[in-house]
Amino acid sequence: MTRDILGRYRPPAFSGWRNRLSPSRRSIVTEATFLAAAAAVGALGWSGEVLLLPVACLFPALWALAPTRLVAGLVSTAYFMAASRGLPIGVSIFYASDIWVGLGLWIAASLLFVMVHTVLWSSKPGWHRPLRYLAAWALMSVPPFGIVGWASPVTAAGVLLPGWGWAGLVATAIGVSAMTTRAWPLAGVAISVAFTLSAFTWTDPEPPEGWVGIDTTFDYQVAGEHADYAQHMATIALVRRAVENGASTVVLPESALGIWTPTTERLWIRNLADLDAVVTGGAIVINESGYDNVMVEVTGRGARILYRERMPVPVSMWRPWVYGGASAQFFGNPTGRIAGTSIAPLICYEQLIVWPILQSMLLGPDVIVATGNGWWTGDTNIVAIQKASAKAWAALFGRPLVIAFNGSGRT
Repeated sequence: MTRDILGRYRPPAFSGWRNRLSPSRRSIVTEATFLAAAAAVGALGWSGEVLLLPVACLFPALWALAPTRLVAGLVSTAYFMAASRGLPIGVSIFYASDIWVGLGLWIAASLLFVMVHTVLWSSKPGWHRPLRYLAAWALMSVPPFGIVGWASPVTAAGVLLPGWGWAGLVATAIGVSAMTTRAWPLAGVAISVAFTLSAFTWTDPEPPEGWVGIDTTFDYQVAGEHADYAQHMATIALVRRAVENGASTVVLPESALGIWTPTTERLWIRNLADLDAVVTGGAIVINESGYDNVMVEVTGRGARILYRERMPVPVSMWRPWVYGGASAQFFGNPTGRIAGTSIAPLICYEQLIVWPILQSMLLGPDVIVATGNGWWTGDTNIVAIQKASAKAWAALFGRPLVIAFNGSGRT
């Protein structure tokens, strides 16, 4: 402080700026910065571009360094909701409803993720903090919390350490956990170096020789519609064209075969009778309580169900509180076989969560087969995120990947 000509004390010239940034205002600015950063990390990491998945590895640092438990919860909310931002539009299209239904489900879906990360957050630094993050990751990777365990930063393992398999998964888990410690700058540098080295040599996983995944653009208009005769014949024409071009194993999208009945089976067998090829496609099989979402293998000699979906989309498909929904197998049939080749099957929603692919890879399948039906995703990036996740997991374990999707979702 200095004196004026009358001998009175005069505050320094810049004290007004310090007053403007009072402790409460500085706190608000800090909290807003954390939230904006978390939203940006969620949006960029889960943009649908596979090489941007490592951006999600910044989330654990933002979560751990949050100044209060409330801010940690808000950071988790911002990250998760930014990562799943396509959900409100997709839900409104699926149910042919206004956006408010989608917004409600979007918020509801985030509650488990936010609750787990809020409860496990700690203000005290130390060895227990990375263990708490690992606990949060583990809880969000398996049922029941893992049912909505989207946007796991560990999905980036395939981009950071392609071909490393389980060792790469463990290394990535250690790396993202280290982002919650005081050594987070070093962990961030290590992740950045791994990403840079990988990005220079990255190539998307390819199907095995002779395998082809066929994308379609059938528009179902409303939920509950299934393939009619015209669609079956159009799909058969696509299969025949692929076989003429050299394919021996053809993968079709989820729901491509509609409701699987004896009549549908005879139609396909009859039309494949003159082809030396194996076709697998999505269908639904009616059961006593609802239906199973399945993959069917069919040739000119016969057909069989080779996989029943472990985790259908909650609410829109899996509704255990009412009859008529899709059955969830959870940990059932983690692998299947197509033409004698062991596959890790992932139908649609299973590409967004963690345990289905890890359970499948424990059994050492030869090929990852990812199918989906994105008719309801509109101009969102949901389908692109599903494909990016499948590519990352296939790259991590060094497995060929076959993708087949229906719908016009942005990719």
